[in-house]
Amino acid sequence: MAASSSAEQTQLHDMEEEEEGMEEREMESDEENRMRGENSDEEEDDSSDDEKENEAEIQRLEEQLSINAFDYNCHVDLIKLLKQEGELLRLRKARQKMSELFPLTEEIWLEWLKDEIRLTEEEPNREKVYELFEKAVTDYICPDIWLEFAQYSIGGMGLPGGMEKVRSIFERAVMAVGLHMTKGQAVWEAYREFENVILSTVQPPPGRVPSCEEQGCLNVQLERIHTLFRRQLAVPLMDMEATFAEYEEWSEQEVAETVMIQYRKALQQLAKCKPLEEALILAEPPKMAEYQAFIEFELKEGDPARIQIIYERALAENCLVPDMWTKYTTYLDRQLKFKDLVLSSHERAVRNCPWTMGLWKSYLLALERYDADHATVSDVFEKALIAGFIQATDYVEIWQAFLDYLRRRVDFSKESSKELEELRGSFARSLEYMKQDVEERFGESGDASCIIMQIWARIEALHCKNIQKARELWDSILTKGNAKYANMWLEYYNLERSYGDNAHCRKALHRAVQCTSDYPEHVCEVLLTFERVEGSLEDWDVAVLKTETRLNRVNEQRAKAAVKEANHARQEEDRGDQRQKNKADKKGQKKGQKGPGAVLKRKATQDDHHNDWNNDSAPKRRRGTRDGATEENMETEAGRNPPPGYKPGNKRAQQGSAAQSQNDEKPELRNDDCSVFISNLAYTLEEPEAKLRAQFESCGPVAQVRPVFATKGTFKGYGYVQFESTVSVAEALKLDRREVEGRPMFVSPCVDKKENPDFKIFKYNTTMERQKLFISGLPFSCTKEQLEEICKSHGTVKDLRLVTYRSGKPKGLAYVEFADDTQASQAVLKMDGMDIGDNKICVAISNPPRRNMMDKPGFDRTDLMPRQVFGGRGRGRTQLSLIPRSLHRQSEPVSKVKNGTVDAEAAGESSAAGETKPLSNSDFARMLLSK
Repeated sequence: MAASSSAEQTQLHDMEEEEEGMEEREMESDEENRMRGENSDEEEDDSSDDEKENEAEIQRLEEQLSINAFDYNCHVDLIKLLKQEGELLRLRKARQKMSELFPLTEEIWLEWLKDEIRLTEEEPNREKVYELFEKAVTDYICPDIWLEFAQYSIGGMGLPGGMEKVRSIFERAVMAVGLHMTKGQAVWEAYREFENVILSTVQPPPGRVPSCEEQGCLNVQLERIHTLFRRQLAVPLMDMEATFAEYEEWSEQEVAETVMIQYRKALQQLAKCKPLEEALILAEPPKMAEYQAFIEFELKEGDPARIQIIYERALAENCLVPDMWTKYTTYLDRQLKFKDLVLSSHERAVRNCPWTMGLWKSYLLALERYDADHATVSDVFEKALIAGFIQATDYVEIWQAFLDYLRRRVDFSKESSKELEELRGSFARSLEYMKQDVEERFGESGDASCIIMQIWARIEALHCKNIQKARELWDSILTKGNAKYANMWLEYYNLERSYGDNAHCRKALHRAVQCTSDYPEHVCEVLLTFERVEGSLEDWDVAVLKTETRLNRVNEQRAKAAVKEANHARQEEDRGDQRQKNKADKKGQKKGQKGPGAVLKRKATQDDHHNDWNNDSAPKRRRGTRDGATEENMETEAGRNPPPGYKPGNKRAQQGSAAQSQNDEKPELRNDDCSVFISNLAYTLEEPEAKLRAQFESCGPVAQVRPVFATKGTFKGYGYVQFESTVSVAEALKLDRREVEGRPMFVSPCVDKKENPDFKIFKYNTTMERQKLFISGLPFSCTKEQLEEICKSHGTVKDLRLVTYRSGKPKGLAYVEFADDTQASQAVLKMDGMDIGDNKICVAISNPPRRNMMDKPGFDRTDLMPRQVFGGRGRGRTQLSLIPRSLHRQSEPVSKVKNGTVDAEAAGESSAAGETKPLSNSDFARMLLSK
């Protein structure tokens, strides 16, 4: 009994502990549920905030696209946000709108197709997906999209006609991308795998003899697979040896000799192409040079199918390069000439590069060449007008192409027709378009010579026999600023000569003689020749009188212009002489102000100088520097002896003295060819010799470093570095503008400017640099790496330079050079107005202004205005003179001064001396008393 009671007590105790544990667990679970609830509430709040932000951003992007539907990046951002939010219907509409305006990349198409495939699993509608695949494969040649297309079609194999549809898609796939050397093999293998699966379904079970019908199906299927192997082995593809081994194993018999011949030819072709293909694999995008080399190779080989596939591969990676599209479409127009292929390629070209007028022009010609209906041609032309060309002349050319097309449609044997009225209406519309749209946008018509009106006038005169309309058009042409050009008058005269009468010919020539300013002699000669052939004696006399009068007037004008030019040249020469004289006078005054002591001091310094650029007996030469510094204006250079009695009083002076003593101990000849000039260094640079040596040791062995110090021992911010070999100079010049303690260091060659006065490191470009962009408005915090990363997405950046002050601080300007002008033009369109940080940048093609006289070497600003001498405080801010007028120094000769300021004798002496005589105290007294 005791044992049983103890057992019961133990059991009771365990039950109590279990109940307590359950209560604790329930309390803990309640606490966890409460905390989970709180966390879930917080997550719901965060997610709701994110949803609101995303919805606001989606609305903003949709509004922006309603304003500018051609914003490519805006389309991409909208699609990403809608996909993130799961808005499938809105996402589908966004993708459809983008595909109507632009060809989509392979990645965008694959995402869209996979989403649509998932949707059709719930609501079966395979035809819509098939239509989407058909659109996708027309944008670019993409093996992955074709493979996805074929695999999706296998899912509908059980439907009526499903087997034939799958085979049809696979056949189109191998025709389109089967020649792709790296990705084509996957399509071939997928095709064979499909046929192998079909083979397994028609094979009878082991041990059963197939019927005649079954054996026939089996043979047909085996032949299909044999044919696929043979076709693939005839194409040069990567790793085709493995395919051949697989074929040998599968066929279980010796490979036919015909197949071996085709296989060996493909191997030989692969050996030729493999280096080019490997270069493509290793190259960085956009791989333009590698693709161009591959295209040239295939053009020499002459296989149209292989030429087409390499062009398509290049365009898939460089779809925004107009030159590549131009070469491809030209090849198709002249060589293949397949209508569907040619027209689809032209359409893809203008969709990818709509800003390129030449592609639209080629497209219009191709449409006409293949007899496209008039509505289609007109629709393409209207799209071209809103494509946004870069130049005004582009609009003139596209209008000319369309008007030529309309003219070729007209049957001029009929007096009036619908086509003729459309042609005239289009001519009138083109002139109105040039006047309103083009001039407002570009500030010029683009058709200064009125080519469109000239063509219209000739059509009216030649085909329509309407010379009156032609004359009205020519009157309008000549009133648009063309009356001064002889060629315009002669063009009109030839029109009248061919289709008009003698009266209007004579009238045109008389007006031409009166108005022409570029070649009046030629017009006069044409008028006299005309009167010799057609005119009477009275007409001849009138023509002679008019031409003589006109030519006399022209000769007088030319003589006046020649005199004016000669006077200007004489004035320039006198100014040059005066400048030389002023310089000589200033030099003499400075020598006089120094006194005899200074002359002796300078002489002593020159005599003590034993370590010049060359040897002791060599004459002193001036060195050209980036900052304009020369040896003549450098007070003390490391390696020179200081003036007699000079005692260095600071650390830098001691450094200069120490450097000098070292050079005295080790005299060495100085060599320009092995030296570079260093400038723009900080004056506060400590131990410049050691720091310069450290900067340039990587360029090669340094013979010596010669920093330049002032007489007080302070570093002047420039110096020379001499190497042991001339090879090191080229490496040193690469360090130009390297930052040294916060300032860009300038490195330039050592050039004797006395022998090379026009030498300049930086050549100021005065012509438009179409491959280079000028960017302004950059934030000062923008680095070279950040800007290069932005520009890389628009093309290949060859060079990038941030413009800085001499102190190294940025100016907010930059120059970016691209690989070619096409990439630069695209970058302008996409980057102009872009926001970088808080700044909106301005981007334009680099077009520096022409250099004026002040920028030319050797130009003295005293040519434009007399040099003014100001007092010790400089020029007063108010620009007013507070000296009494009677005390003003007269700028004109003294003899002309009124009120008798100086007597005639003094004036004579002054004029004889060539300069104003200084006034004495008595002269000032007389002037004051006279007032």
